[in-house]
Amino acid sequence: MGTTYETDVLIIGAGAVGTALARELSKYELKVIVCDKNEDVGGDASKSCSSCVATPATMPVGTLEQEMRAVSHPIVYRLCEELDVPVKMCGSLTLAMTDEQMDAIPEWLDKARQNGVYDAEFVTREEILEMEPAVSPDVKGGIYIARDGQIDQFLFVSAQAENAAQNGVTFLLECPVEDIIVKDGSVDTVKTPKGDIRTKWVVNAAGMYSDDIAAMVGLDDFTVHPRRGEFFVLDRDTPTKVTHIIRTITSGGSGHGTLIIPTVDGNILVGPDAEDIDDKRDKSTTDAGLDLVKKQASQLVPGLVFRDTITQFAGFRAVKDPEGYSICVSDEVMGYVGITGIRSTGLSSSPGIALYAVNEMKKAGLPLKKKAGYQRYRKGIVRFRDASDEEKSRLIEENPLYGRIICRCEKITEAEIREAIRRPVGAKSLDSIKRRVRAGMGRCQGGFCSPLVLKILAEELGVPETEIRKRGGDSYVLEHDT
Repeated sequence: MGTTYETDVLIIGAGAVGTALARELSKYELKVIVCDKNEDVGGDASKSCSSCVATPATMPVGTLEQEMRAVSHPIVYRLCEELDVPVKMCGSLTLAMTDEQMDAIPEWLDKARQNGVYDAEFVTREEILEMEPAVSPDVKGGIYIARDGQIDQFLFVSAQAENAAQNGVTFLLECPVEDIIVKDGSVDTVKTPKGDIRTKWVVNAAGMYSDDIAAMVGLDDFTVHPRRGEFFVLDRDTPTKVTHIIRTITSGGSGHGTLIIPTVDGNILVGPDAEDIDDKRDKSTTDAGLDLVKKQASQLVPGLVFRDTITQFAGFRAVKDPEGYSICVSDEVMGYVGITGIRSTGLSSSPGIALYAVNEMKKAGLPLKKKAGYQRYRKGIVRFRDASDEEKSRLIEENPLYGRIICRCEKITEAEIREAIRRPVGAKSLDSIKRRVRAGMGRCQGGFCSPLVLKILAEELGVPETEIRKRGGDSYVLEHDT
């Protein structure tokens, strides 16, 4: 038998929405638990998305999705300041490459203004080429939005998780929900491999698996399937770069097609495509998908050097049928809250979703009393590579482990890696170290530093090296101790 937990609110899912909600609820005198099937926070979609913080310019007018995107846009930037998450305020250029796309610009701008994005402006071919010389000379015109930006999507999620934990939230990872017991019309107990969780409220923020969770309480009126998108990551030294998010006008003025993104860390991110599949675990990349991304991106920026690719990956967007955002306190099962249909806009909409959900829960009876001593701010791990020479000398004097470079490509020190492990909701695998401090994120993709990171993880966690995994599940790195 496992441990029995008691809580006021259980959040199922530790992606962008779940962690944003956890941080918001941590402001109040409540017991809050977050559980997730994965070994780390970040969910299935949030840690593998395009990481853009976009205005609601292309959102369906008058929808909850549009409202959440509009509300969240300034909040994301404020959260990044409070939680010390890197931001790149780069703006976006949406390009018209054909006469048909040029003809669609007035409709596109009208939709943007209906969504409150009055600063979306038409730019000429000459203005675009002055702003982005690497763009194809075949460009005919486009739209510029200065407020669009890019963040480190995983740090945005993990920072909120850390801050929530600082304020008393408990995270149970590698803890999939097996069943939800409803008694007398109200949620009562959630069954997990780590034990029963007795709770008054259950919030379904399970993203890709939200339909499975909903079915456990008899609310199986929707399904979710994955829409896979594949990406290239180009080395920061690649010769052809852009300084704005580059995308193209799509039919109907919705979506964005393939993006070319200058990341906060200096890489160029290219993708995604969009392929509806059935298997919720199939995150494999494909020749067809990557070839399509390469073709579409090269039409926008023909000089992209794909031989400078350091890795490729596939991410998921959770597609709901019937589609549409839903943030609903159930009338049928008391204490159950469903947050579904969030799809690809979840990262940049998550703060608004959290605020909306908490308000709905308050109206349904959740007592909200502000907590004394709430910690609003979180300080990130010092990036040694970005420090001045004077600052580097001071860091090494205070902690000699800053003087030991573990990841040569990214100049990541042993001190940074050890801090990533020791933090609240800290790293426990090679990939979780990579996402927090970028050890293994460079050109060699961990070829040099992985054995060293593995040893540090084993030492910090107090386990044999054979227990260290690349990611969750059975992804053990070693069969025998070294």
